[in-house]
Amino acid sequence: MLQQPIRKTFDIGDGRMVTIETGRLARQADGAVTVSCGNCMILATVVANQDPREGQSFFPLSVDYQEKFAAAGRIPGSFFKREAKLNDYEVLTSRLIDRALRPLFPEDYLCDVQVLVTLISSDSEIMPDAMACLAASSALAVSDIPIKEIISEVRVSRVDGQFVVNPTRSQMERSDLDFIIAATDKNLMMVEGEAKECSEADLCKALEIAHDAIRIQVKAQEELRDLAGVKGKRDYKKPATDEALRDKIYAFAQPKVYEVAKGKLGKHERTDRFASIKDEVINFLKQDLGLAEGESLPELTKKLTSTYYGDLQYDVVREMILNERIRLDGRDLETVRSLDMEVDILPSPHGSSLFTRGETQSITTVTLGTPMDELLVESAAKSVDSKFYLHYNFPPFSTGEVKMMRGQSRREIGHGNLAQRSLKQMMPGGDFPYTVRVVSDILESNGSSSMATVCAGSLALMDAGVGIPKHVSGVAMGLISKGDKFAILTDILGDEDHLGDMDFKVTGTREGICGVQMDIKVDGLKMEVMQQALDQARRARLHILDHMYKAIAESRSEVKPHAPRMVKLFIDKEFIGAVIGPGGKVIQEIQRETGATISLEEINNRGEVSIFSVNKDGVEKAVSWIKGIVAVPQVGDVYDAVVKSIMPFGAFVEFMPGKQGLVHISEVSWRRLETLEGLVKEGDHMKVKLIGTDPKSGKFKLSRKILMPKPESAPRPPHDGEEESNA
Repeated sequence: MLQQPIRKTFDIGDGRMVTIETGRLARQADGAVTVSCGNCMILATVVANQDPREGQSFFPLSVDYQEKFAAAGRIPGSFFKREAKLNDYEVLTSRLIDRALRPLFPEDYLCDVQVLVTLISSDSEIMPDAMACLAASSALAVSDIPIKEIISEVRVSRVDGQFVVNPTRSQMERSDLDFIIAATDKNLMMVEGEAKECSEADLCKALEIAHDAIRIQVKAQEELRDLAGVKGKRDYKKPATDEALRDKIYAFAQPKVYEVAKGKLGKHERTDRFASIKDEVINFLKQDLGLAEGESLPELTKKLTSTYYGDLQYDVVREMILNERIRLDGRDLETVRSLDMEVDILPSPHGSSLFTRGETQSITTVTLGTPMDELLVESAAKSVDSKFYLHYNFPPFSTGEVKMMRGQSRREIGHGNLAQRSLKQMMPGGDFPYTVRVVSDILESNGSSSMATVCAGSLALMDAGVGIPKHVSGVAMGLISKGDKFAILTDILGDEDHLGDMDFKVTGTREGICGVQMDIKVDGLKMEVMQQALDQARRARLHILDHMYKAIAESRSEVKPHAPRMVKLFIDKEFIGAVIGPGGKVIQEIQRETGATISLEEINNRGEVSIFSVNKDGVEKAVSWIKGIVAVPQVGDVYDAVVKSIMPFGAFVEFMPGKQGLVHISEVSWRRLETLEGLVKEGDHMKVKLIGTDPKSGKFKLSRKILMPKPESAPRPPHDGEEESNA
């Protein structure tokens, strides 16, 4: 018999209750909880090895979030009908959890830790991604795995002008701001999100509201831990240390490292100089130990030497920045690296740009496609089609390395998503006909390639004539802190990211913020530091935007000549069947005759027709054809008609696409005709005027003679009754 589960329930606002439960499921894991709200239920488990692997030198944390399709009563659409590798949404949610949890573990804890978070029941209105971190943190809280603090995440959106914590899916459709924030009881740890040009003050307000909600969730986890009877955390094996060795390395190499750090060297030259100093350290230690020529340092000494030399670089660079306000490349704290940018650099893509900032470079392309090129984004809750998507690629040559090419990493997916969310804010609305794919290939990388992607993407979109109203730029901010002393760095280098305490990316227009991504490597970030970082980022963002507007000031008025032409029409619902035709006969004929690709779907009780062709004439012909089908003929209008068939009583003509009418023999000429033989044949063109419709059948009556000069004496036109008898 299962033991009685332990539960803690709390209100996240507006009477919405969240329950955390442990003790019923997955009891062999080190920690396991379920978090439920409405019909949404998430299972989180954590397991850690008792000892680190032999030779382990870094913290091996793995986090995976997965959605079971059964949770929403659905069957996967794949061939094998089972959940496969994580999709992009699951990867992004995994990253949200990982980035929040990682700083909470002790620096000397090197045991493998696996966090698995699974959506086991779905609610159509409740987003599971923010609750996933609450579940993961709760599982750690009820385990004996060592963590320094408890954490949680919430989503904050602004709906109809009001900030809402963990809004429903329906509410999010009306939001203009959407951020996921992670924090401990005291400090912010992570921010990720997007906005429609929100101010820095609005972002800070959202962070404050989020932190208040997170404190409630942290308290609930603490109470659950106490109810579960968790008394403390396990002891673990700490890495070996040798303080005497450390002191020797610092005394010998510190001046040498400092000299390189302040030398304003390029990335690769600086790396080579640091590597050369490390070789000198090893030779010095060999002499100090009295080793003969060719002998190697003891394995442990070699390992510790590498660790302590890395620590030395870390300390020297940080002290230089904090005390002297000097950076590795000689810049002050706020200066943006040199900028260079071009558009229309590739002849064949529909839009292209090259953006270079210092030693970071992105070449970005834009491709325009049809509705059939839309990206299917599938999750357990629902599947949607996206008309705009961005792919980010980070090949190994961008950092001068040799690596296996094994598909997109989680980092690439995360960086691409940030750029996509930022640029999406400026994309044209629902009437824009094209599907748009942006691809950023990083050619060089030395800090913030994702922000280079945002800038390059904005330039390429304008070059393609997509019609974005404003440029979007981005900049990565860094932080070096020690005690009460801190330095905020604008446009960080790769080494400054590695040696710093924060990676804070901010994108936006001149008017406001479009995207944010922040990761904290230390125990939290105070609000006053966040505010200063935002102010500094805004100045840098505006500086970059000034250069972007010089490269291309506005979107091109038209797509390029080699780009596909696309037109979108909206028709009344009643004409959808007429455009498609029986079994698709009509729409297939239009595509065959014009060479255009046509898609038609009913949206909001009207037909939306997208016409796509690489040939401008083909688009125009298809548009004219469809307009003819849906047009309502008006008595008195004149048409260019084609004769379709000859009858004894007149000619049937097509005067509009798909619409035929009768030109009675009496309406062909002012002369009285006994037959049309020799006068009119099939395929002939004639100008006709719509003179009426038959009140009984609704058939169209057309006249040719009415457009011809009337002779002075002409036979009396027949009456309606006479027409019927002749017919």
